[in-house]
Amino acid sequence: MKNPAYCSGLLPVICVVFFLLLAGCSGGGEPNAQQIVDAAIRAHGGKKYDHSIVSFRFRDRQYRALRDGGAFVYSRTFTDSTGQHVHDVLRNSGFSRTINDAEVTLPEDRKAAYSASVNSVIYFALLPYFLNDDAVQKAYAGEATIKGEPYYKVRVTFAQQGGGEDHEDTYMYWFHQQQHTMDYLAYTFREDNGDQGSRFRVAVNPRNVGGIRFQDYINYTSKTQIPLEQYDSAYEAGKLEKVSDINLEELAVQEVK
Repeated sequence: MKNPAYCSGLLPVICVVFFLLLAGCSGGGEPNAQQIVDAAIRAHGGKKYDHSIVSFRFRDRQYRALRDGGAFVYSRTFTDSTGQHVHDVLRNSGFSRTINDAEVTLPEDRKAAYSASVNSVIYFALLPYFLNDDAVQKAYAGEATIKGEPYYKVRVTFAQQGGGEDHEDTYMYWFHQQQHTMDYLAYTFREDNGDQGSRFRVAVNPRNVGGIRFQDYINYTSKTQIPLEQYDSAYEAGKLEKVSDINLEELAVQEVK
């Protein structure tokens, strides 16, 4: 028979452990930004991104993104206003441009500008895939309800090292709480005159191509400056002004083997 004194002394300890476990299971803390992003990447394609060749047409320019683990080759092909055939290539080792199949020498500032231009289109086309890059700094920013659907908000900033020339930009993403899809995003950017601008994008026309979810976007802005986290309520209230449509055409995906 067990010692009654021992049992009575053990009871408070059991109670403390029980309530600690109960508190841990109740999920009292706020949602984790990293877990939200991880779930979104899985919902949009997960490992399919890692070894793929994605091609599409955007605004009369043909883009191709090859990713094979840490290696990448992004290209853009178009005919310029003078009728010349331009082919830009951005890879791990740097940027190059050929015009009518002849490589041209570019000053460093032009290389940087063209690199950023190619990278920006690929970046937005493959979101949310890049939100786990080393330079990305993620923070949970609350909840929202848009069109009756529940969302988590995640703020993204960038470390200066590895964050590119636009590392000072800030992004806000809205991820569906159940479906884990990235349905809205907002971001700041630097205007040509030095002023700060911002945009709000609404995902439309989602489709699965080769196991990856792609979306077009309607691009909005606000006539008055508002914080990124308030774009959801401004959109709900019909206070935003449409800027443009962001449409990816002729989408194709191949697996890199």
